[in-house]
Amino acid sequence: MQQYLTQILDQMVKSIPNFLTALAIFLLSLYLARLIGNLLKNALNKRNTSVGVTHILSQTLRWTIVTFGIISALQRFFDVTAFLAGLGIIGFTIGFALQDVMKNFAAGIILLIQKPFREGDAITVTDFDGTVLSIDLRTTEIKTFDGRIVILPNADVLSHAIVNYTRADRRRVEIPISVAYSSNPEQVRGIILELISSVPGFVSEPAPQVAFHTFNDLSMGLTVYFWIDTKLTNPVVARDVAITKIKAAFEKQNVKIPYVMPAAPVQSKK
Repeated sequence: MQQYLTQILDQMVKSIPNFLTALAIFLLSLYLARLIGNLLKNALNKRNTSVGVTHILSQTLRWTIVTFGIISALQRFFDVTAFLAGLGIIGFTIGFALQDVMKNFAAGIILLIQKPFREGDAITVTDFDGTVLSIDLRTTEIKTFDGRIVILPNADVLSHAIVNYTRADRRRVEIPISVAYSSNPEQVRGIILELISSVPGFVSEPAPQVAFHTFNDLSMGLTVYFWIDTKLTNPVVARDVAITKIKAAFEKQNVKIPYVMPAAPVQSKK
């Protein structure tokens, strides 16, 4: 019995260095987890990342570091290779089963960190035009301009081109027009340029343009280009006002806009 106790004490004495080393590794992992987690949290806060995403990422990083610390500490007492292999197989199985969820989760984190758009922004993505209602870790919710509510997986949003209208402080408006061949091009250009400056939100730089470009069967085709400040108006309103003003001025100045009658349907002979 005494010999048995002596062997146990000897083993305990021999394991003291390993125990102290493992304890030091564990404590160091806790310190590094806290330090690096706080650094990540501060970096995300500077980018105005949402509180939820900041908490999730910082905690995930902390626990990852602590987990590696625990595994390294246990390595001082026994071989953890088989244990890690088992965890790897379990992790692979779970990851394969939840690959779509994880893909959307990762895409949601990227969207919330990079911020290509914010809640309330008007955007176009995957053929949907609308206002962003919410962004979470799995989906982005958009209210389209015609009133539909669209919930898009974040992976689809991230993999397509995103057009952010809200961030564009200036937008170019284009209006195609046709005038009769009897019209004087310079007179037409002068009328339009004079009217465009009174459109709400009009900006003088870049300068507006009236470009003639097509000879049609009964008319000359031209396009009006001008820029607006999107903080003051939107392209739909600016286009409506411009067209209304141009039509009224053309009628007053006797500038004709040719109208082509649609072809009559061919009557079938019975």
